[in-house]
This record gives sequence, C-alpha cells and structure tokens, in this order.
Amino acid sequence: MTLALIVNPHAGGGRAGRELERVQAALTERGIEHHAELTRSLDHARQLTAGAVAAGETAVAFGGDGLIGAVADVLRSGDGVLGILPGGRGNDFARALGIPQDPVAACAVLADGAIARLDMGQVGAHTFIGIASCGFDSIANRIANETTLVRGNLVYAYGALRALAGWRPATFTVTIDGAQSRAVTGFTVAVANSNFYGGGMRLAPDADLRDGMLDVVIILKMRKLRFLRLLPTVFRGEHVNYPEVEVIRTPSVRISASRPFTLFADGDPISELPVTVRVLRAAVRAIVPAAVADPDAAAARAPSPAGP
Repeated sequence: MTLALIVNPHAGGGRAGRELERVQAALTERGIEHHAELTRSLDHARQLTAGAVAAGETAVAFGGDGLIGAVADVLRSGDGVLGILPGGRGNDFARALGIPQDPVAACAVLADGAIARLDMGQVGAHTFIGIASCGFDSIANRIANETTLVRGNLVYAYGALRALAGWRPATFTVTIDGAQSRAVTGFTVAVANSNFYGGGMRLAPDADLRDGMLDVVIILKMRKLRFLRLLPTVFRGEHVNYPEVEVIRTPSVRISASRPFTLFADGDPISELPVTVRVLRAAVRAIVPAAVADPDAAAARAPSPAGP
C-alpha cells in the first residue's frame, strides 16, 4: 500500500503543516510507503486525489473536514480508498469514526484499520461527509470562518455566541422524503450524515454513517436565554431531550426558508436555500478503526467481565 498524503498545510491554523514531518516519520517507522502533496485549494486537492487513484494509491486527506469531504467526493462510487488524518480545527469526521485526534496516533489506523463503506450526503452537484445546516448555523458558520481572533475549535462557540446576539427566528418549510410539507419556526434545520459538528458538538447523537439514512435535526423557537442554556448540552448530545428539538430520520429532505440562508456543510458554504438533501448510501470506501468496520467482531473479541 502506497499512501498519497494530500495535505492542507494551512488547516487548523497551520497545524497540519507543522505535524507533517512527525506523521511521515511515524509512517516510515511502520514501513508504509508514502509521499506528501501540498494542496493549494480544494479543487487542487481533487486533482491530486484523481492522480492518486490513477496511480493505484490510497488518498489520505490530512487537514480539516472540508478537505476530507473534497477527497471523498472524488473517490465516491469508485474503487479508491479514503484515508483520514485529522489536521483541522474541528476534526469532527475523525471524531465520529473514533480516529484519534492526534494525527501521529491516527497513523495506527492507516496501518492496522479496516475498510468500510460509508454514506455521504448530496445537495445538487455537491456532496458532504458530516452535517449540513442552515438558519442560525449559517450565520454562526460565517462568523467562525471569518474570524481571526479565536483559534482552534473554540471558534465555533465564538461564532454561535456572536450569531445569537442579532438572531431573529425564521420560518422553515421542511418536506421529508417527498411527503407533505410542514412549516416550523425556530433556529436551525440540520441534516446529519454523521453525528458531530462544530468541533465536538454531538448534534445528531444517533446518526450512523452506514445506515443509509439522514438525521434531520430541527431546533424550534425558544427564548435566547433558554437557547444559551441548551448550547452546552449539544456537546453531550442531551439537547435532543428538550421539547424544542426534533429529530427525524429520512433518506431525503427539502428545505426552504422565509428569508435567504446559505447551507453550510463540513464547515463550508455549499448552496443557497431552497435545497434538497439526499443520502448517498455506501458511497465511499474508507480506512476506519477495526472496531468501527466490524463492531460485532470487536465485541466478540472483547474479554468477558470478571465474575464476582
């Protein structure tokens, strides 16, 4: 196996670039052939991925979730394999798969992991790997992407607090899998392929990357103070117990709103509302921890609890 490391050296405030030498040393120590290619843009990353596939190499995305999504998009529905090394601010896709947040430690998954087919989400010609959201999240994401005052995953909390100050409720029209539409007033409509976003927020705690379904999370209207109290519970996935939060599982959903919003996915803007979001089942082959690839086998290998 030869790895083509597709690296965004600026991801995570330069984290990926700083850690590249250590990652390459760890791969060399494990006897894994590899080479590194630095990206200039997401389009360049796609070109590098296509080149890796043509050469019969495994494309390893080393950067943030946006880079992973771009590499996965090239690989979807083909024979190529996706490797993941977390190097961004949030690293939510790696978190959802149980891949270590330290990229050097994550090299062990590239060496000893297994291949699993994972779902992706699709909006028109665009795909995503994690969570697509709009409304309040549109404003919070834009603020987080534009700020230079805050670094690391705290930037998402900063974006949310800034967005809350000027937020006014919006009305969304949500159509689940072509059924009758319903109007809801509130903060956010999110469509989750995986369960984490925003640097560790467990927005859709029961989302599964291999079930062929999307979890639609609707955060309804509430007072700002109550929303502020709810925000920390998202990191534990406990917000879904609030009456103002609904979760609906579906293979597709159409969303429109009473005022313009940008749909963000994997931290980047991908479309303007209205949008139709659908699941692409088993779209990409990825190297994941062995326990994730075959949880039943992992459970069978686990030692039995000690008796009394």
